[in-house]
Amino acid sequence: MSEPVIPTLLSQASRERLARGRRLTTPCGRGSLVWHAWVPEAGRGDGAPPVVLFHGGSGSWTHWVKNIPPLVDAGRHVLAVDLPGFGDSAPPARSSAADAMVAPLAAGLRALLPGEPVDLVGFSFGGMLAGLLLAAHPDLARRLVLVGAPAMGVVPGRQLPLKGWRHLKTPREQTDIHRHNLGVLMLHDHRLIDGLALEVHIANVQRDRLLRRRLAHTDILARALRGVRCPVHAIYGAHDAVYHPHIHQLEGAYAAAAPEFRGMQLIDGAGHWVQFEAAEAFDAALLRALDE
Repeated sequence: MSEPVIPTLLSQASRERLARGRRLTTPCGRGSLVWHAWVPEAGRGDGAPPVVLFHGGSGSWTHWVKNIPPLVDAGRHVLAVDLPGFGDSAPPARSSAADAMVAPLAAGLRALLPGEPVDLVGFSFGGMLAGLLLAAHPDLARRLVLVGAPAMGVVPGRQLPLKGWRHLKTPREQTDIHRHNLGVLMLHDHRLIDGLALEVHIANVQRDRLLRRRLAHTDILARALRGVRCPVHAIYGAHDAVYHPHIHQLEGAYAAAAPEFRGMQLIDGAGHWVQFEAAEAFDAALLRALDE
């Protein structure tokens, strides 16, 4: 089983830590669902459930590059999946919609962690998908943490002026659009766009084979959460562009939707990609939710 491909602009220490991960596969469509796994040192985290990370749309496991080492240091076995049709994973068999991804993800978790409920953490599109998964398979998780998740029925329709890039002929033109889109959607502090964020983003969007996000602009997550029986937590950047200027309506929407909602944490100074932009504050917030 090969090692995960690590972004080149990470520090050497971080690259070495992440290179200890293993690449695992389970069936998906006509190919494989790819999972990346890290385990803590022997004796650390005995009895703690595994943490499973779902990335955002047009992403891969690398949406979590800053957060995986702290989770492993906290004694957690970490599984970060490339969702169906993203990263190195094959598309789902019957359609490209989020609901078609539920079956291969559920089967993969049961194969890799049989009978072992996990702490499931979903970012953005992956948070919406995590809600759909647990509404259909409530036994898979003991806790759900939603990070920057859409589809809560708070925002009145599509609002972000993202630009297309695939039609452009030169890498320079494409990179300019990637910078624009990172600034519009992902990062509040535009000084962070160049460097690691841009490297990760470009590598991810180039491997996105599922180009429609129809469910992300509905209230499907709010509806799915009514059937989720485990504790639900939410973490968002205070400047999340997906919810501007509606961010302060979110906690009430979660409380109304999730029977076991345990609270929302807002991270100051961060936008949508909160776990990248404010990694230290986010990691502390995530561990508080996981260790409740």
